[in-house]
Amino acid sequence: MSNPHRAGFVNIIGNPNVGKSTLMNVLVGERLSVVTAKSQTTRHRIMGIVNGDDYQIVYSDTPGILRPSYRLQQNMMGFVDTAIGDADIILYVTDTVEKGDKNREYIDKLNLSDCPVILVINKIDLSTQEEVNELASKWKELIPRAEIFVASAKEKFGTEDIFNRILELLPEAPAWYEKDSLTDRSMRFFASEIIRGKILENYSKEIPYCTEVVIEEFKEGEEIYEISAVINVMRESQKGIIIGNRGTSLKRVGTQARIEMEKFFEKKVFLKLFVKTDPGWRDSERKLREFGY
Repeated sequence: MSNPHRAGFVNIIGNPNVGKSTLMNVLVGERLSVVTAKSQTTRHRIMGIVNGDDYQIVYSDTPGILRPSYRLQQNMMGFVDTAIGDADIILYVTDTVEKGDKNREYIDKLNLSDCPVILVINKIDLSTQEEVNELASKWKELIPRAEIFVASAKEKFGTEDIFNRILELLPEAPAWYEKDSLTDRSMRFFASEIIRGKILENYSKEIPYCTEVVIEEFKEGEEIYEISAVINVMRESQKGIIIGNRGTSLKRVGTQARIEMEKFFEKKVFLKLFVKTDPGWRDSERKLREFGY
């Protein structure tokens, strides 16, 4: 007799910079979430789907928990709240550096939730066995119902144990998506995320947090994808910084994004980038809706 089919939603939450996106990419086996050393790298809720003959795991990466200071961040925290509400399993990621009482109200929410919680202490490669044991005890006090796993997502250490436990906890259910699906997001979305990732890597201070990338055109040819994108900034001075002296900065971002897109789409890419000033986009409900928040 064959095993019953299991399927469910595994939602990944946690504070900024603890390695949620890296862990999701390892568990899915694909690079779906932008990974940089900066906080607030993930702005959307991004799904990655893992299929087996008798299971389907739908992972969701969510923005890092923060106290919102403008409307975009409020909407980002909305993604986190719905992720707690509609999960079959919650994967709460912390690391060996952050303090346990940060954003305490979310720990309270986890204690009130009735779905299984797997707590992952990530980045154990940056710590000692003794410190990790101490951290595990602290977290057991904070979230008594959580099962605690230690891992280094970057080194792919401990991730298989997490995957196996998720499989055991999945509810019996038919597949939610087609079995060949990898994500619920479009190619346009990933093109914009790749460009945004390069902006995060190449510019400092507030610049990355004041930009939003919109794909204006995505033409899928047999040999080549033709993509044109607009980088929206909030001030004219930021436009100058993004473009750089004689366009050198924008050209660098464009080249790096094109190379990464060609790897991701496994196709040649012709990429055109434009920069536009849109002063109040982060606080405009209409603009945020338009941009998918």
